[in-house]
Amino acid sequence: MAVDEIRFYRANERPYGAFSNLYRCVVEFEGRLFPTAEHAYQYGKPRKQEVREWLMRAPSPSLLAMAAHGLNRWDVSPGWSQGKVDRMRRVLRAKFSQHPHLHRLLVSTGDSRLVEAGSVNNAVNRFWGEVNGKGKNMLGVLLMELRDN
Repeated sequence: MAVDEIRFYRANERPYGAFSNLYRCVVEFEGRLFPTAEHAYQYGKPRKQEVREWLMRAPSPSLLAMAAHGLNRWDVSPGWSQGKVDRMRRVLRAKFSQHPHLHRLLVSTGDSRLVEAGSVNNAVNRFWGEVNGKGKNMLGVLLMELRDN
């Protein structure tokens, strides 16, 4: 029986928490190893190398994300807002091509709609996912795009 929609959010949810960028699996991206897809994604955000390295030392992927979302605009690389979706697309391609079990999990979702279902109503959660059914769900869109290719 096909499921119309698969909702995920926390990295420890089974089995679809693996779709979260906070899910712990090493991703090789741009010649560097990162402990999670979130690390690989956020590494591209800061303008200065020392800020990148500071972010990479965060004690958890969720704290990394919080710190990166809190960067002042002058600490963010020029063009970040225009290039962030493409960077996420490339990070996801790396994650799912480097881990066959994750690739199989993604393909196993068939044509179900994938939704990152956030609980905190803020602009970041409404951009990458949905909160209370509202949002762009860009992470879900990119995962479905990857699945279809």
